[in-house]
Amino acid sequence: FSKSHKNPAEIVKILKENMAVLEKQEKKTDKASEEVSKSLQAMKEILCGTTEKEPPTEIVAQLAQELYNSGLLVTLIANLQLIDFEGKKDVSQIFNNILRRQIGTRSPTVEYISAHPHILFMLLKGYESPNIALRCGIMLRECIRHEPLAKIILFSEQFRDFFKYVEMSTFDIASDAFATFKDLLTRHKLLVAEFLEQNYDVIFEDYEKLLHSENYVTKRQSLKLLGELILDRHNFAIMTKYISKPENLKLMMNLLRDKSPNIQFEAFHVFKVFVASPNKTQPIVEILLKNQPKLIEFLSNFQKERTDDEQFTDEKNYLIKQIRDLKKP
Repeated sequence: FSKSHKNPAEIVKILKENMAVLEKQEKKTDKASEEVSKSLQAMKEILCGTTEKEPPTEIVAQLAQELYNSGLLVTLIANLQLIDFEGKKDVSQIFNNILRRQIGTRSPTVEYISAHPHILFMLLKGYESPNIALRCGIMLRECIRHEPLAKIILFSEQFRDFFKYVEMSTFDIASDAFATFKDLLTRHKLLVAEFLEQNYDVIFEDYEKLLHSENYVTKRQSLKLLGELILDRHNFAIMTKYISKPENLKLMMNLLRDKSPNIQFEAFHVFKVFVASPNKTQPIVEILLKNQPKLIEFLSNFQKERTDDEQFTDEKNYLIKQIRDLKKP
Protein backbone atom coordinates (compact mmCIF):
# COMPACT_ATOMS: atom_id res chain seq x y z
CA PHE A 1 0.00 0.00 0.00
CA SER A 2 2.67 2.51 1.03
CA LYS A 3 4.67 1.81 -2.14
CA SER A 4 2.30 3.62 -4.48
CA HIS A 5 2.08 6.61 -2.14
CA LYS A 6 5.59 7.96 -2.58
CA ASN A 7 6.08 11.68 -2.33
CA PRO A 8 6.70 13.78 -5.45
CA ALA A 9 10.45 14.07 -4.88
CA GLU A 10 10.78 10.27 -4.73
CA ILE A 11 8.64 9.69 -7.80
CA VAL A 12 10.69 12.21 -9.80
CA LYS A 13 13.97 10.71 -8.58
CA ILE A 14 12.94 7.13 -9.50
CA LEU A 15 11.59 8.26 -12.87
CA LYS A 16 14.75 10.20 -13.66
CA GLU A 17 17.01 7.24 -12.76
CA ASN A 18 15.01 4.81 -14.88
CA MET A 19 14.82 7.20 -17.82
CA ALA A 20 18.63 7.34 -17.67
CA VAL A 21 18.74 3.53 -17.96
CA LEU A 22 16.41 3.66 -20.99
CA GLU A 23 18.54 6.39 -22.58
CA LYS A 24 21.69 4.27 -22.31
CA GLN A 25 19.79 1.42 -24.02
CA GLU A 26 21.77 -1.21 -22.14
CA LYS A 27 20.57 -4.67 -21.23
CA LYS A 28 18.29 -4.22 -18.22
CA THR A 29 15.74 -1.99 -19.92
CA ASP A 30 12.65 -4.14 -19.26
CA LYS A 31 12.75 -3.48 -15.54
CA ALA A 32 13.44 0.22 -16.12
CA SER A 33 10.58 0.43 -18.61
CA GLU A 34 8.23 -1.05 -16.03
CA GLU A 35 9.42 1.39 -13.36
CA VAL A 36 8.93 4.33 -15.76
CA SER A 37 5.34 3.22 -16.39
CA LYS A 38 4.66 2.88 -12.66
CA SER A 39 6.14 6.28 -11.84
CA LEU A 40 4.16 7.97 -14.62
CA GLN A 41 0.99 6.37 -13.28
CA ALA A 42 1.76 7.62 -9.78
CA MET A 43 2.46 11.09 -11.12
CA LYS A 44 -0.78 11.11 -13.09
CA GLU A 45 -2.68 10.11 -9.96
CA ILE A 46 -1.19 13.05 -8.04
CA LEU A 47 -2.10 15.52 -10.79
CA CYS A 48 -5.51 14.22 -11.78
CA GLY A 49 -6.63 12.79 -8.46
CA THR A 50 -8.80 9.67 -8.39
CA THR A 51 -12.56 9.25 -8.74
CA GLU A 52 -12.83 9.44 -4.92
CA LYS A 53 -10.62 12.43 -4.19
CA GLU A 54 -9.43 15.66 -5.73
CA PRO A 55 -5.65 16.11 -6.02
CA PRO A 56 -4.23 18.01 -2.97
CA THR A 57 -2.96 21.41 -4.10
CA GLU A 58 0.27 21.47 -2.12
CA ILE A 59 1.36 18.03 -3.39
CA VAL A 60 0.61 19.10 -6.97
CA ALA A 61 2.67 22.27 -6.44
CA GLN A 62 5.51 20.19 -5.02
CA LEU A 63 5.41 17.82 -8.00
CA ALA A 64 5.41 20.70 -10.50
CA GLN A 65 8.41 22.27 -8.79
CA GLU A 66 10.28 18.95 -8.82
CA LEU A 67 9.53 18.54 -12.53
CA TYR A 68 10.95 21.99 -13.32
CA ASN A 69 13.99 21.81 -11.03
CA SER A 70 15.07 18.31 -12.04
CA GLY A 71 14.70 19.00 -15.78
CA LEU A 72 12.55 15.86 -15.96
CA LEU A 73 9.91 17.56 -18.11
CA VAL A 74 12.57 18.10 -20.77
CA THR A 75 13.90 14.54 -20.40
CA LEU A 76 10.46 13.00 -20.87
CA ILE A 77 9.86 14.88 -24.12
CA ALA A 78 13.39 14.41 -25.44
CA ASN A 79 13.09 10.64 -24.93
CA LEU A 80 9.41 10.13 -25.56
CA GLN A 81 10.07 7.42 -28.17
CA LEU A 82 11.79 5.23 -25.53
CA ILE A 83 8.61 5.06 -23.42
CA ASP A 84 5.96 2.40 -24.08
CA PHE A 85 2.59 3.16 -25.70
CA GLU A 86 0.58 3.70 -22.49
CA GLY A 87 3.46 5.65 -20.99
CA LYS A 88 3.50 8.05 -23.95
CA LYS A 89 -0.21 8.69 -23.32
CA ASP A 90 0.53 9.35 -19.65
CA VAL A 91 3.32 11.79 -20.51
CA SER A 92 1.02 13.86 -22.73
CA GLN A 93 -1.70 13.88 -20.05
CA ILE A 94 0.78 14.90 -17.34
CA PHE A 95 2.27 17.60 -19.57
CA ASN A 96 -1.11 19.08 -20.55
CA ASN A 97 -2.39 18.94 -17.00
CA ILE A 98 0.62 20.74 -15.56
CA LEU A 99 0.49 23.29 -18.38
CA ARG A 100 -3.07 24.28 -17.44
CA ARG A 101 -2.12 24.76 -13.80
CA GLN A 102 -2.65 28.30 -12.52
CA ILE A 103 -1.73 30.15 -9.37
CA GLY A 104 -3.91 33.22 -9.37
CA THR A 105 -3.26 34.80 -12.77
CA ARG A 106 0.11 33.07 -13.19
CA SER A 107 0.69 29.95 -15.24
CA PRO A 108 3.97 28.57 -13.85
CA THR A 109 4.49 25.96 -16.58
CA VAL A 110 3.93 28.54 -19.31
CA GLU A 111 6.61 30.66 -17.63
CA TYR A 112 8.90 27.63 -17.38
CA ILE A 113 8.50 26.72 -21.08
CA SER A 114 8.94 30.37 -22.11
CA ALA A 115 12.31 30.23 -20.38
CA HIS A 116 13.12 26.84 -22.02
CA PRO A 117 11.69 27.30 -25.54
CA HIS A 118 13.57 24.28 -26.91
CA ILE A 119 10.74 22.22 -25.35
CA LEU A 120 8.41 23.67 -28.00
CA PHE A 121 10.82 22.90 -30.80
CA MET A 122 11.31 19.31 -29.58
CA LEU A 123 7.54 18.86 -29.71
CA LEU A 124 7.40 20.37 -33.19
CA LYS A 125 10.20 18.11 -34.40
CA GLY A 126 8.16 15.20 -33.07
CA TYR A 127 6.22 15.31 -36.35
CA GLU A 128 9.28 13.72 -37.95
CA SER A 129 9.00 10.57 -35.79
CA PRO A 130 5.87 8.56 -36.64
CA ASN A 131 5.65 6.79 -33.27
CA ILE A 132 5.43 10.04 -31.26
CA ALA A 133 4.04 12.52 -33.83
CA LEU A 134 0.42 12.47 -32.65
CA ARG A 135 1.33 12.66 -28.96
CA CYS A 136 3.59 15.64 -29.65
CA GLY A 137 0.75 17.25 -31.61
CA ILE A 138 -1.58 16.97 -28.61
CA MET A 139 0.99 18.68 -26.35
CA LEU A 140 1.86 21.31 -28.94
CA ARG A 141 -1.77 22.38 -29.36
CA GLU A 142 -2.10 22.69 -25.60
CA CYS A 143 0.95 25.00 -25.65
CA ILE A 144 -0.55 27.12 -28.44
CA ARG A 145 -3.57 27.94 -26.28
CA HIS A 146 -1.18 30.17 -24.34
CA GLU A 147 -0.29 33.31 -26.28
CA PRO A 148 3.32 33.65 -25.03
CA LEU A 149 4.09 30.13 -26.27
CA ALA A 150 2.25 30.60 -29.56
CA LYS A 151 4.30 33.75 -30.11
CA ILE A 152 7.60 31.88 -29.63
CA ILE A 153 6.64 29.34 -32.31
CA LEU A 154 5.19 31.85 -34.77
CA PHE A 155 8.20 34.15 -34.75
CA SER A 156 10.75 31.32 -34.89
CA GLU A 157 12.71 29.95 -37.84
CA GLN A 158 11.07 26.59 -37.17
CA PHE A 159 7.57 27.87 -37.96
CA ARG A 160 8.24 27.21 -41.64
CA ASP A 161 8.70 23.50 -40.90
CA PHE A 162 4.89 23.29 -40.78
CA PHE A 163 4.81 23.68 -44.55
CA LYS A 164 6.64 20.38 -44.90
CA TYR A 165 4.82 18.58 -42.06
CA VAL A 166 1.35 19.27 -43.49
CA GLU A 167 2.50 17.61 -46.73
CA MET A 168 3.78 14.42 -45.09
CA SER A 169 2.85 11.16 -46.75
CA THR A 170 1.27 9.68 -43.60
CA PHE A 171 -2.30 10.96 -43.62
CA ASP A 172 -2.77 11.00 -39.81
CA ILE A 173 0.43 12.94 -39.23
CA ALA A 174 -0.21 15.45 -42.03
CA SER A 175 -3.77 16.05 -40.72
CA ASP A 176 -2.56 16.49 -37.17
CA ALA A 177 0.15 18.92 -38.28
CA PHE A 178 -2.46 20.89 -40.22
CA ALA A 179 -4.71 21.07 -37.14
CA THR A 180 -1.80 22.54 -35.16
CA PHE A 181 -0.87 24.90 -38.01
CA LYS A 182 -4.45 26.14 -38.25
CA ASP A 183 -4.66 26.63 -34.50
CA LEU A 184 -1.49 28.66 -34.57
CA LEU A 185 -2.83 30.95 -37.32
CA THR A 186 -6.33 31.49 -35.95
CA ARG A 187 -6.30 31.38 -32.15
CA HIS A 188 -4.65 34.66 -31.10
CA LYS A 189 -6.03 37.16 -33.61
CA LEU A 190 -3.95 40.26 -32.90
CA LEU A 191 -0.72 38.32 -32.53
CA VAL A 192 -1.33 36.50 -35.83
CA ALA A 193 -2.18 39.74 -37.67
CA GLU A 194 1.10 41.26 -36.47
CA PHE A 195 3.01 38.12 -37.46
CA LEU A 196 1.47 37.92 -40.95
CA GLU A 197 2.06 41.60 -41.63
CA GLN A 198 5.72 41.34 -40.63
CA ASN A 199 6.36 38.13 -42.58
CA TYR A 200 3.90 38.50 -45.44
CA ASP A 201 6.20 37.73 -48.39
CA VAL A 202 7.90 34.68 -46.90
CA ILE A 203 4.73 33.12 -45.51
CA PHE A 204 2.59 33.61 -48.58
CA GLU A 205 5.29 32.31 -50.86
CA ASP A 206 5.32 29.09 -48.83
CA TYR A 207 1.54 29.11 -48.60
CA GLU A 208 1.14 29.28 -52.35
CA LYS A 209 2.97 25.96 -52.66
CA LEU A 210 0.25 24.37 -50.50
CA LEU A 211 -2.38 25.68 -52.91
CA HIS A 212 -0.56 23.86 -55.72
CA SER A 213 -0.24 20.69 -53.64
CA GLU A 214 -0.72 17.30 -55.28
CA ASN A 215 -2.42 16.22 -52.07
CA TYR A 216 -6.16 16.91 -52.32
CA VAL A 217 -6.74 17.17 -48.54
CA THR A 218 -3.84 19.59 -48.02
CA LYS A 219 -4.97 21.71 -50.95
CA ARG A 220 -8.56 21.89 -49.77
CA GLN A 221 -7.70 22.61 -46.13
CA SER A 222 -5.19 25.27 -47.16
CA LEU A 223 -7.73 27.03 -49.37
CA LYS A 224 -10.33 26.94 -46.62
CA LEU A 225 -7.87 28.35 -44.10
CA LEU A 226 -6.80 31.07 -46.56
CA GLY A 227 -10.46 32.09 -46.92
CA GLU A 228 -10.81 32.20 -43.15
CA LEU A 229 -7.65 34.30 -42.75
CA ILE A 230 -8.42 36.94 -45.34
CA LEU A 231 -12.05 37.28 -44.26
CA ASP A 232 -11.09 37.86 -40.62
CA ARG A 233 -11.42 41.57 -39.84
CA HIS A 234 -8.19 41.49 -37.78
CA ASN A 235 -6.32 40.64 -40.98
CA PHE A 236 -7.66 43.55 -43.02
CA ALA A 237 -4.15 44.74 -43.98
CA ILE A 238 -3.17 41.24 -45.13
CA MET A 239 -6.39 40.83 -47.09
CA THR A 240 -5.83 44.18 -48.83
CA LYS A 241 -2.33 43.14 -49.81
CA TYR A 242 -3.37 39.68 -50.94
CA ILE A 243 -6.20 40.85 -53.21
CA SER A 244 -4.05 43.53 -54.84
CA LYS A 245 -1.82 40.96 -56.53
CA PRO A 246 -2.87 39.77 -60.00
CA GLU A 247 -1.06 36.42 -59.65
CA ASN A 248 -3.29 35.57 -56.66
CA LEU A 249 -6.43 36.31 -58.66
CA LYS A 250 -5.17 34.15 -61.55
CA LEU A 251 -4.49 31.28 -59.16
CA MET A 252 -8.05 31.48 -57.76
CA MET A 253 -9.53 31.59 -61.27
CA ASN A 254 -7.61 28.41 -62.09
CA LEU A 255 -8.77 26.75 -58.87
CA LEU A 256 -12.38 27.63 -59.69
CA ARG A 257 -11.96 25.16 -62.56
CA ASP A 258 -10.35 22.42 -60.43
CA LYS A 259 -11.68 18.91 -61.02
CA SER A 260 -12.88 18.71 -57.41
CA PRO A 261 -16.14 20.56 -56.65
CA ASN A 262 -15.00 21.05 -53.04
CA ILE A 263 -11.83 22.80 -54.12
CA GLN A 264 -13.82 24.94 -56.57
CA PHE A 265 -16.16 25.89 -53.73
CA GLU A 266 -13.32 26.92 -51.38
CA ALA A 267 -11.67 28.87 -54.22
CA PHE A 268 -14.96 30.68 -54.80
CA HIS A 269 -14.84 32.06 -51.24
CA VAL A 270 -11.43 33.58 -51.86
CA PHE A 271 -12.26 34.71 -55.42
CA LYS A 272 -15.33 36.63 -54.20
CA VAL A 273 -13.12 38.90 -52.06
CA PHE A 274 -11.25 40.10 -55.17
CA VAL A 275 -14.49 40.89 -56.99
CA ALA A 276 -16.42 42.38 -54.08
CA SER A 277 -13.66 44.73 -52.96
CA PRO A 278 -14.59 48.37 -53.63
CA ASN A 279 -10.91 49.33 -53.99
CA LYS A 280 -9.61 47.02 -56.70
CA THR A 281 -6.12 47.73 -58.01
CA GLN A 282 -5.71 48.51 -61.70
CA PRO A 283 -4.17 45.09 -62.63
CA ILE A 284 -7.09 43.28 -60.93
CA VAL A 285 -9.68 45.35 -62.82
CA GLU A 286 -7.86 44.62 -66.07
CA ILE A 287 -7.93 40.85 -65.55
CA LEU A 288 -11.63 40.91 -64.66
CA LEU A 289 -12.45 43.09 -67.68
CA LYS A 290 -10.41 40.95 -70.03
CA ASN A 291 -12.36 37.87 -68.89
CA GLN A 292 -15.68 39.63 -68.34
CA PRO A 293 -17.95 37.65 -70.73
CA LYS A 294 -16.29 34.33 -69.87
CA LEU A 295 -16.56 34.93 -66.12
CA ILE A 296 -20.23 35.89 -66.33
CA GLU A 297 -21.04 32.75 -68.28
CA PHE A 298 -18.86 30.58 -66.04
CA LEU A 299 -20.41 31.88 -62.80
CA SER A 300 -23.95 31.60 -64.17
CA ASN A 301 -23.43 27.85 -64.52
CA PHE A 302 -21.10 27.41 -61.53
CA GLN A 303 -22.20 24.64 -59.10
CA LYS A 304 -25.86 24.95 -60.02
CA GLU A 305 -26.60 21.81 -58.02
CA ARG A 306 -26.17 23.76 -54.76
CA THR A 307 -29.81 24.81 -54.91
CA ASP A 308 -30.41 24.64 -51.15
CA ASP A 309 -27.53 26.99 -50.32
CA GLU A 310 -29.21 30.40 -50.54
CA GLN A 311 -26.23 32.36 -49.34
CA PHE A 312 -24.04 30.85 -52.05
CA THR A 313 -26.62 31.66 -54.74
CA ASP A 314 -26.93 35.24 -53.51
CA GLU A 315 -23.17 35.70 -53.45
CA LYS A 316 -22.84 34.27 -56.94
CA ASN A 317 -25.50 36.62 -58.30
CA TYR A 318 -23.85 39.53 -56.56
CA LEU A 319 -20.47 38.70 -58.17
CA ILE A 320 -22.05 38.36 -61.62
CA LYS A 321 -23.58 41.82 -61.19
CA GLN A 322 -20.27 43.29 -59.99
CA ILE A 323 -18.39 41.84 -62.98
CA ARG A 324 -21.11 42.94 -65.42
CA ASP A 325 -21.00 46.51 -64.08
CA LEU A 326 -17.22 46.83 -64.46
CA LYS A 327 -16.29 49.64 -66.83
CA LYS A 328 -13.00 50.35 -68.53
CA PRO A 329 -11.37 53.15 -66.55
